[in-house]
Amino acid sequence: MLLVVDNGSIYTKNLVNFLTKEETQFIDQKFDEVDLSDIGQFNSFILSGRRKNNQKMNAINSQIIKYTVSEKKSLLGICYGAEILALTLGGTIRKSPKSVKGEEIIVTEKENKLCEGKINAYESHNYEISRLGNYLQGLASSQSCKYEIIRHINHDIFGTQFHPEMSDDGKSIIQNFLLV
Repeated sequence: MLLVVDNGSIYTKNLVNFLTKEETQFIDQKFDEVDLSDIGQFNSFILSGRRKNNQKMNAINSQIIKYTVSEKKSLLGICYGAEILALTLGGTIRKSPKSVKGEEIIVTEKENKLCEGKINAYESHNYEISRLGNYLQGLASSQSCKYEIIRHINHDIFGTQFHPEMSDDGKSIIQNFLLV
């Protein structure tokens, strides 16, 4: 079973609609409704983007990330979800030189389970991953962002700086994630 953690992104409804259309079994919960003592029932997680920073949101998402690492569960962090993934595992984020919004070409640089080649993606962020730390590796980049897709070095734990729920190529990435 998949848990979608809704961190308040305006695009989460697109993700939920896509998963419903794909007939994926999932539960969608707002971050402050997630019962951390009950997350063992899920074998995969998607962490959505966000609109604003929130300490409780950060703490809950970090706990889910730590759980997925220790239990070898799969996870996809989208935008903020990728940023909190990097922060939780020893990386850093920074304010983007300018707000990044709109279509972007993502170039895959390392073989991976989610995608290959060039991807048309939709960006909407003001922060970006600046350093990965020891447990993550970069898989893809763009003109505006060095770390567009990241992965844990040992587990099926991924992050996308862009919003895969907002483009056809991105939806293929979500489909491939559901297969890992």
